[in-house]
Amino acid sequence: MNTIPNQISDGRRRRRTHSAEFKAQVIAACRQPGVSIAAVAMANGVNANLARRWVVAAEQGATGGDRLVAVVSGVAQTPAFVPVQLACASPTPDIRIELRRGATAITVHWPSAEAAQCAAWMRELLR
Repeated sequence: MNTIPNQISDGRRRRRTHSAEFKAQVIAACRQPGVSIAAVAMANGVNANLARRWVVAAEQGATGGDRLVAVVSGVAQTPAFVPVQLACASPTPDIRIELRRGATAITVHWPSAEAAQCAAWMRELLR
């Protein structure tokens, strides 16, 4: 079964070769956060297992070619975790609950230090 479009087959299977630049492009695309290796492989017309092999080889540094290592190492890597400082309006913000039933609206402010009591009150209220 031939899954690669526009490929003329003369009955013999031939192994394709890919340039180091092409491999580096596929590896860089696969390393983007939230990207599926299978989707990148399909978009570039290669087998997902082959693309995965290229990614693993690039991560291990055993790519078998210095040129591929040089091209892949030039790709900017994003850290897996970026610490973010969040500014808090007050040291202990209150719990704010807005209840609406028909034309009646109630706003309840509860100290966050007593969150368990707030949860118990809400359970009783919603019965």
